Amino acid sequence: MEPHVRSVNVGRPRGGIVPRGRETAIDKRPVASIDVRDPGPKKGGLGSGVVGDEVVARRHHGGSRQAVYAVAREELDWWGTELGRDLHDGQFGENLTTVGVDVDGAVLGERWRVGSALLEVAGPRIPCATFAAWMGERAWVRRFAERGRTGAYLAVVEAGTVTAGDVVEVLGSPAHGITVPEAFRAFMGDVEQARRVLDAGALGDVDHADLERSLRRRTP
Repeated sequence: MEPHVRSVNVGRPRGGIVPRGRETAIDKRPVASIDVRDPGPKKGGLGSGVVGDEVVARRHHGGSRQAVYAVAREELDWWGTELGRDLHDGQFGENLTTVGVDVDGAVLGERWRVGSALLEVAGPRIPCATFAAWMGERAWVRRFAERGRTGAYLAVVEAGTVTAGDVVEVLGSPAHGITVPEAFRAFMGDVEQARRVLDAGALGDVDHADLERSLRRRTP
């Protein structure tokens, strides 16, 4: 079976997940198809790159470099076994649940043709308190970070429609070879990995600047 999209998932804001009455759209559920486009910057943009999907906490989520989020079904199954519970497609808040795609082996800048859309691997997902509240598992952020297989945020290079069952065709990868987990380790405090990622120029401008600032704080 060819690498493909098993489901496409969207979420609408709702309460009852995070404290103090705040809403979140992390609960993504499968639909037949999605239209994707570049949502523009985090501040003042459209939020999600998926039409009909929502991003509530736009300070930290959404924007061009986090337009679409992909997670491998194989990774959901691994966690399902680890946690002793069934995890549905969209459980991690992903827009694309894939099968046969090495999402966590993808190289930053790698491009995927999916349906009529062209997507680019942009970076890792950083776990947050909302994700922990949604999962309801003890020490979830730490456990997820230690696993280090976060799925990948994707930028939308060419707008289009993605449907469940669409083949994922990898068109090419940059020579720098920086993978999603390596970028994740850089953001999580690995100084040598951060230097390597920065030297490779593998990130978008905003993420590059954020990692530079973080590295300056961690080193003399």
